[in-house]
Amino acid sequence: MAREWRPDSWRQMPIRQVPDYPDTAALAAMEAKVKTFPPLVFAGECERLKAALAEAAQGQAFVLQGGDCAESFADFHADAIRDSFKVLLQMAVVLTFGAGMPVVKLGRMAGQFAKPRSSDVETLEGVTLPSYRGDIINGAAFTPEARVPDPARMEFAYLQSAGTLNLLRAFATGGFADLHQVHRWNLDFVARSPLADQYEGLSNRIDETLRFMAACGMNSDNAPQIRETAFYTSHESLLLPYEEALTRQSSTHHRTYACSAHFLWIGDRTRQPDGAHVEFLRGVANPIGMKVGPSMEASELVRLTEILNPRNEAGRLTLISRMGADKVETKLAPLVRAVREAGRQVVWLCDPMHGNTTTQNGYKTRSFDAILDEVRRFFDVMAAEGAHAGGVHVEMTGRDVTECVGGAQKLTAADLSANYATFCDPRLNAEQSLELAFLIAEELKAHRARPERIPARAAQ
Repeated sequence: MAREWRPDSWRQMPIRQVPDYPDTAALAAMEAKVKTFPPLVFAGECERLKAALAEAAQGQAFVLQGGDCAESFADFHADAIRDSFKVLLQMAVVLTFGAGMPVVKLGRMAGQFAKPRSSDVETLEGVTLPSYRGDIINGAAFTPEARVPDPARMEFAYLQSAGTLNLLRAFATGGFADLHQVHRWNLDFVARSPLADQYEGLSNRIDETLRFMAACGMNSDNAPQIRETAFYTSHESLLLPYEEALTRQSSTHHRTYACSAHFLWIGDRTRQPDGAHVEFLRGVANPIGMKVGPSMEASELVRLTEILNPRNEAGRLTLISRMGADKVETKLAPLVRAVREAGRQVVWLCDPMHGNTTTQNGYKTRSFDAILDEVRRFFDVMAAEGAHAGGVHVEMTGRDVTECVGGAQKLTAADLSANYATFCDPRLNAEQSLELAFLIAEELKAHRARPERIPARAAQ
């Protein structure tokens, strides 16, 4: 029998990636304070997202999850939120036409403040300090004072998340997301892109569709589907004291929800079946995700799907593959096969960012070509294994940063220093993000044109 779950039962389990708070009394006081705060998201919103993800699990929707590697307290302003939201809308419109189905928009926003680290400490010029773990825990400045974990940061993270969510909801329903406006933004992008000829065909198709809809009497005034959009938030469920403090019992759904975001995921470093992070997320009713890296074994993955989704509920569990372009066929295919043969209902997403990180000229970077290559290989593996390619998960920003090399802009290692703004992992900039969306749309269109391949095991 499954052991009893409570919002605090994770505290009895082994835990990794946990900050060492020197003042435990201050930590307890902050947890108590956050418990009094209103929820950031609501049960009904989480259930609507779960229903949309259930469609993606059946191949009837496509998921776009994107946003910052780690949000920053210092970068909190309306323009930054607007620009990232704008690019995600642009990407979603392009992907909708490529996939021929609805796109579920899921931002790494309004709560992505904590980051796992490969080492507990960082050494610079002979000085060793605790690693930077995200603004909700400590500061990025390389000083002893900044690197001390401070529980007071949880309150600031909550307030910033609330402000971001407020603006996102206004953008999503107040006319900013109007389909005609998003398409005009994309036309501007195509006009200035070195690959304009390649993208022109898709842009023309969108144009024709909008004109046809207008001729049928559907416009922004009488069709809210054109004027508004559904947008959800997500982040890695890493700082469990904060997550527990924002856990609420729904009076209408009679289940317990983590109310810091609509969707939470477990990272590849904290996915131990007997670990604290798995324990916490197994009990909340939100749709949840889990990163799946090349070290994952098929039997362990199946076991984790059973722990995290014991009722095999459609839309409940999303598996986010982050293999690296050169490992997709050898590492991902057996996992997809095992999950399918076990009859587990999941959404499969491709994270083409984390497995393709290199260092050039002293900067962590990612190659645009490797990112696109991993996405293409992901689609091929899914088709070969009789599974649905459910979507993509990318680290991106609406800003004109120079953190990833390649793309139509032809950024090189020499360009990285021009505007390298991340404190954690490199992100696609706005132009690279849109370029990726157009290229993925072409891949989706090509896969739709191919006859479905069913493996011999599935056909029997």
